[in-house]
Amino acid sequence: MISPASTPSVSVSQLQRQVRAQQEEIARLHRLMEKKEAQWEAAKQSLFEQLKLAIEGRFGPSTEKYRVEQGDLLINEAEVAVDEEEASAQDDTADAPADPHQPAKRRTRGGRVALPPELPRVEVIHELPEDARHCHHDGTELKEIGKEISEELHVVPARIEVIRHVRIKYGCPDCEEGVQIAPASAKLLPKSNASPTLLAYVATAKYQDALPLYRQSQIFARHGIEIPRNTLARWMVQVGERLMPLVEALRQHLLQAPLIHMDETTLQVNAEADRPASSTSYMWLQRGGPPGQQVVLFDYDASRAGRVPVRLLGNYAGRLVTDGYEGYAEVVRKNGITHAGCWAHARRKFVEAQKVQPKGKTGKADWALNQIRKLYAVETQAKALEPKARQALRDQKSRPLITQLRAWLDKSLTQVLPKSALGRALHYLEGQWQRLTRFLDDGLIPLDNNPAENAIRPFVVGRKNWLFSHTPSGAQASAAIYSLIETAKANGLSPYEYLQFVFETLPTLGEDDDLGTLLPWCWKETLPV
Repeated sequence: MISPASTPSVSVSQLQRQVRAQQEEIARLHRLMEKKEAQWEAAKQSLFEQLKLAIEGRFGPSTEKYRVEQGDLLINEAEVAVDEEEASAQDDTADAPADPHQPAKRRTRGGRVALPPELPRVEVIHELPEDARHCHHDGTELKEIGKEISEELHVVPARIEVIRHVRIKYGCPDCEEGVQIAPASAKLLPKSNASPTLLAYVATAKYQDALPLYRQSQIFARHGIEIPRNTLARWMVQVGERLMPLVEALRQHLLQAPLIHMDETTLQVNAEADRPASSTSYMWLQRGGPPGQQVVLFDYDASRAGRVPVRLLGNYAGRLVTDGYEGYAEVVRKNGITHAGCWAHARRKFVEAQKVQPKGKTGKADWALNQIRKLYAVETQAKALEPKARQALRDQKSRPLITQLRAWLDKSLTQVLPKSALGRALHYLEGQWQRLTRFLDDGLIPLDNNPAENAIRPFVVGRKNWLFSHTPSGAQASAAIYSLIETAKANGLSPYEYLQFVFETLPTLGEDDDLGTLLPWCWKETLPV
């Protein structure tokens, strides 16, 4: 039997310490559970938003048009919208007739579009028979009193023909020496039977109209001529190689521009040394130059690393506008370039956040979109202004909007989950803020990188049809031809006619001839009279 004296004694203070320790452990576990629940809820919300965006991307409209009426912005941070009455008054003034007593003309919607007057016309005369040119009442011969003219659009299908170059030989009748023959005409591809018009047709069909070469081969077969796809491909590679000197002339012109836009997109090249066929390569785009002398250049590279912009920009030290990709940081730092961001990309993030909001609700994404809309409204007013005047207008109207947006951003960053769609939009805006606000201090810097995105879009559309390039040389040839076509389009020229001119003229130039005569803005001046 154990005596009471041998039982260990526990003091009240020790019990209290044990209870406190257990309570602290329980509190810690509760906090941990709350943290885990918050993480699970954030993960669930993020997955839900991703699912909703995936469904929206698959089945929803592709437009990013702002969908919420300004009157619906019933949230605390909303401010007064852009002065709608002022804009309305400007519209009314623009539409008002010169004579105040004359009613304003209403613009008709729909209806048939008039056929362009510059199209050639072929007249078909419809006459009454001879026995119908007399009056039914008294038999008097009818006289012409007018005409009724209607027009219909007629298409002449493509016709394939063969041009025979006949070179007459001359020789002396008294001896076998002194045979003379007219020189052969210079050809872009000397060992090919493809004319400049055919090469321009194939290049325009593929690189502007996104018609793959195998389909073109089928079309030629329907017209009675077999041109295998690999022959068409070989022609395009050779054409791209011949165009490289002209592309370099365009590059030198581009690097003199005060501002350059850049973008890049993916490309698959199947047969590339030391790389699997499924590897991702890139097509890089640069665009710049004054109106009427725009240059659009495509360049192929297997990498997306920062060394590629360093190679493409050389010693350029002007202004560079890009999206948020950090691969441009090296050339910006090395050359001292003024690097500006793209508000269209920032806006796109908030459009995604708006799409995952509860239906019929407005929130922070709507306020941000409204504020960005106001920035673009200022740019619309400043579009025709000189850089100094544009900067003055931005100081007056855009800078206060940016100040409001910054204060709202600082407040919202602490209120939104970072991994949510809205959180990603806010953190993108925060990370790009310095680049996005550079336009305030320079009237030459635009609000976005849309000129580059618009120029690269035809390549992206074409890629959906032809899917990949077989070799790096094919990708480089495609880049050269895309460069000429998009540069021609940027300067308001017909790509087919411009390519035909280049393909006809380039072989006739010597090594010392100036390639500047082939630049698109010189084209009309260099055409033969």
